Amino acid sequence: MRVQRLESYLQRVERRVYDWLYINSMPPSYTLEKIRFATDPQTFERAVDLYERGKVTKFKEGMRSYSAVVIGSKPYNVSGEARRFDYGNCDCYLGQNDELCKHLVALAIYAVMRGKKLRPEDKEIVAGPECSQKLGELTKEDLSSVKNSITGAIRYIKAYSGPSRTWFVYQNSLDEGCNRLSKVVSGLPVSKQTTKLLVDILLRLDEKLCRGGVDDSDGTVGGFVEGVVEMLKEYARLDPSCIKVFKNLASKETCFGWEAPLVKMFDETD
Repeated sequence: MRVQRLESYLQRVERRVYDWLYINSMPPSYTLEKIRFATDPQTFERAVDLYERGKVTKFKEGMRSYSAVVIGSKPYNVSGEARRFDYGNCDCYLGQNDELCKHLVALAIYAVMRGKKLRPEDKEIVAGPECSQKLGELTKEDLSSVKNSITGAIRYIKAYSGPSRTWFVYQNSLDEGCNRLSKVVSGLPVSKQTTKLLVDILLRLDEKLCRGGVDDSDGTVGGFVEGVVEMLKEYARLDPSCIKVFKNLASKETCFGWEAPLVKMFDETD
């Protein structure tokens, strides 16, 4: 009887150890793409440099957490969560002031890549929307894929409802949404078809800014809108037929008047 109880006890212990090892060997909840889009370009670029130069040392994995010594101007002790890459601690100046630093981001990159080499596309910096300078249209399949990507990116641009302690997390969400949108629109060919896509994005964002509860105090979304307007001006230069799409804006009343230069272009060619 005692032997059976002991065997049962050992089986329970073995199962708990297995569960613990399984949970703690799981990869982080975030991906490299998440890190890239949710981090400001300068910090991400510096974090990549630290990772590629082997400056993330003494990496350890804990209870859904990671730690390492990251060599910057001096060795820094860094710890982060497996749940969110921007939650953690670093004894550098920024880290001590609760700001996301390159050392914490470098640790997160290591947690995902485990020392593997980064591909060029993994390191691509998204600085803002830019015209591709290429004429053409999307195929039906590509158009559907792009629309899905746009909808997915816009989900990050949501209403702010507080409390104040979530402010920086909220701003990071706006940054991520605009960075994802920038990546999508910068790869579009120039045509009336894609002009309609861009105008639709602007109108959707305008609705969120005016009546959707988005708090753009830092000007993140507004900056993206301005960048897309500049893209559309370049579209019109490369393919004047794109200007016809701007007619749809003539009857729109937007929050910040971003449509004015586009409507003016249409009026001057009408």
